[in-house]
Amino acid sequence: MGNLLSSWYKQPPPPMVLVPPLFDFPPLAARTRMLESSYNLLFGKLALRCLFDDYFEDAQHFTTKLMLKPTDDPHVDLIATVSGPLDPKPKETINGNALFRWQSDVDDPNTFADLYVSTIDPILLMRVCAYYPKYGLGAFGVLPVLQRNRVSSEDYGVVGLRYGSSNLSLGATFMPYLSSYEFPKSAWLVRKIGRLTAGVQYDPKFESVDGARYNNFKNWNYAIGYGVGSGSPLSPSFNFGLELAQSSQFIASFYQHFVVQRRVKNPLEENEVVGITNYIDFGFELQTRIDNRKESNRIQDSTFQVAASWQANKNILVKAKGGPLDSSLCLAFKSWWKPSFTFSMSAVRDRTGKTSYGFGLCVDNVREASYQRADPNFVMLTPNKEHLAGGIHWKSGSRPMLQSNVDSGNFDGVPKELRPLGRIL
Repeated sequence: MGNLLSSWYKQPPPPMVLVPPLFDFPPLAARTRMLESSYNLLFGKLALRCLFDDYFEDAQHFTTKLMLKPTDDPHVDLIATVSGPLDPKPKETINGNALFRWQSDVDDPNTFADLYVSTIDPILLMRVCAYYPKYGLGAFGVLPVLQRNRVSSEDYGVVGLRYGSSNLSLGATFMPYLSSYEFPKSAWLVRKIGRLTAGVQYDPKFESVDGARYNNFKNWNYAIGYGVGSGSPLSPSFNFGLELAQSSQFIASFYQHFVVQRRVKNPLEENEVVGITNYIDFGFELQTRIDNRKESNRIQDSTFQVAASWQANKNILVKAKGGPLDSSLCLAFKSWWKPSFTFSMSAVRDRTGKTSYGFGLCVDNVREASYQRADPNFVMLTPNKEHLAGGIHWKSGSRPMLQSNVDSGNFDGVPKELRPLGRIL
């Protein structure tokens, strides 16, 4: 009789909070980060690049991207892109490219080889990268196999060596066919102490005077940044950076990632679902010249851009950005099928008041993330499981904090798509 009565008076399930995956995590640029200087990825640069560029299509242009990998062999994948103007003009064409990639470890993107084919130069490009985590050493190479015109030493290939640990990164790149004034092609050193990160990079910008090439101290870049956060999208993060580029340009940037919870009443969800986790990103970048040169230059004397994004749920992302020349707004919708489909539309309004539109479509099964549930006070990081702690109730007007072992840096139970980009600086 007791068992019968207990079946009639079951305890209601605890309230749940939906924790959706980010639209695009990890970013595609993180898959090839070992081919690039750490200086170009730290100081919030990678996050700002994604915030300012992703889903903002060029005015009157479209982009279609297919990102597929076979279910039988997750070590390989293919990314094909077709882009061009909506109304082609005589001088504008539709371009296409494809990237075939092999990765030795499914969970570690740092050792790989890929082949890149395109309708424009380089027609065929091969890239190889090997990294040994035990020693922190890596080597990489970029070889343009087929190219219509080879006008510089870089067109014949670039090789590089690097060392990386949790608080130090250094490396250099070289060109097999080089002259004495082109050695090395670039070099960088980045050091992290606590929450401060400082770096220097030698990135030559050669100039010509009376037919002779020379370099000077403008080939050096310096940056310092302050960052808080683990790097996982499940925890908030903050980055502020100052950079002196080419001794002529000062850049100040700021990026913050918010993780917030809001109440939700969705008739399509179970009754115990009372809230949802949202992701809000904000970024600002200011660039200004500090020299008095009046010669022709591609950068303006002073410019800035500011952007914000809001992921309301697993399906909808809204982004906006603005600057002195134009402002843009984009809306992206994603269906989490296998493969997933993402459709985006962006509107660009220039200073003259003209509004133009761009469209994008992406099919993706390279990056997969789980849609999780958690109680309002703690985020459960175990995939595809529900937290069954009792006695927890959602209080109206309260703002519960996300607390989990991500704060301690333990990401072993986190799906690989939601882990930080790596312990390598």
